[in-house]
Amino acid sequence: MENIVHSKRSMASYGCAKALNEFFNMAFMAFGFFFYETEIGLNVWYVGLGFIVFAIWNAINDPLVGYLTDRPFKFTRKWGRRFPWIMLGGSCWILSYILIFIPPNVNPQSGAWIIFLWLVSATCIYDLFASIFFVNFAALFPDKFRSVEERRKVNAIATPIGILGIVTGGIVPPLFIEFGNTTSYIIQAGMMIIIALVILALSIPGCRDDKEIVERYLTTFETRKVEEESFFKSLRVAMKQKSFVYFILAYLCYQTCTTLMQTSVSYVIRFILKLPASAMILIMLALLVGAVISIPFWIKFANKTNDNRKIIMTAGSLMVIATAPLIFLENYIAVVIAMFIWGLCFGGYWVMLAPVLADVIDESVVRTGKREEGVYNGFQQFFGRLSFLFSALSIAIVHTLTGFKEGAGPEAQPPLAIIGIHIHFGLIPMIFMLVSVILLWKGYDLVPEKVKAHQEKIKEMGL
Repeated sequence: MENIVHSKRSMASYGCAKALNEFFNMAFMAFGFFFYETEIGLNVWYVGLGFIVFAIWNAINDPLVGYLTDRPFKFTRKWGRRFPWIMLGGSCWILSYILIFIPPNVNPQSGAWIIFLWLVSATCIYDLFASIFFVNFAALFPDKFRSVEERRKVNAIATPIGILGIVTGGIVPPLFIEFGNTTSYIIQAGMMIIIALVILALSIPGCRDDKEIVERYLTTFETRKVEEESFFKSLRVAMKQKSFVYFILAYLCYQTCTTLMQTSVSYVIRFILKLPASAMILIMLALLVGAVISIPFWIKFANKTNDNRKIIMTAGSLMVIATAPLIFLENYIAVVIAMFIWGLCFGGYWVMLAPVLADVIDESVVRTGKREEGVYNGFQQFFGRLSFLFSALSIAIVHTLTGFKEGAGPEAQPPLAIIGIHIHFGLIPMIFMLVSVILLWKGYDLVPEKVKAHQEKIKEMGL
């Protein structure tokens, strides 16, 4: 296995960083919007506008962070190109999580703007550090793991660990959250911080840059006297790459699907199933088991076909079908089973995201003669983070049209509001996922022959 140069322990450690990202994303999406609308009682359009501002900042912030951290610094040779940013961003990001759940204690009607401004400030601070962490973590992947075989192997190891992060992010908060008790949300934030710091420590070995790759990067940068292109010029270059454009649009739709579903879970549990927050635990475990047991199959399928495009499209198509039952299910066990089946499909799409983007980045290297993983990962996040905007708009519009009552319990909600929750839990995510598959089918053209040719050219270029 000459194309596999890193140990399984290093790959698992890298997977811990993936788990950390998913750990917070799950908790934030499941309880962020929900907390401000149902617990604080802030009008849904204030909450929606707050998350829209957050999404816009999020989208702009990611590519700028990628652009600014893609260049060498004084510490690069000693500490690495990505590692210092991953550790700095990660630690500050973890600590900033608690800000989201300690808004000013004012009346949500008369003091709506005060709570709104806190929501925007807290989420934007949180996202700044999240971007520094994630953009550099993601940019490390195609640079550190160079061959198709190693990339698939890393994902076979790292993805189950990442999915464990999703599930843990869905399990830990409900252990401490009590619906109707805002103090319990602060307690869960404290526990999340403690666990996250441990996960970050475990990720240290896997997130270190390879010394020889750092030296090669610095030598290339110095000898070729690489021009520092402007952010917008880099964006224009990236947007001329067809495979990248279709990939990020498909990724946006996929992220909107998953963001809406994750945000909706708390609403489903409290208002449709009428169960305590702890009911989320079994739902998340079902998702974990389904995704984890499916990953070996998807990896085997990928290795057999050697076609990343085919695998991600197949998994996406199955996700569309698996999302449909969530439109009407109102039985707890049925929802658990449906999430298990959905997890089987989700595992395939998610495990292929990094290899597919790595193929896109390889093509960009051949086209431009430069390695700009941070820029491309930043642009990916620019569009992916817009999912928060579409998610917030979807929920705000649906809740307004169906008469959902902010700050009220299940017994006070009209029947139409329950139908609305079904719509943003199942129907809208299914539509977005269908569009994602269509975009990949119509415009993503990196077939195995092209991928192989790009990797051979990169070796010739010494990059």
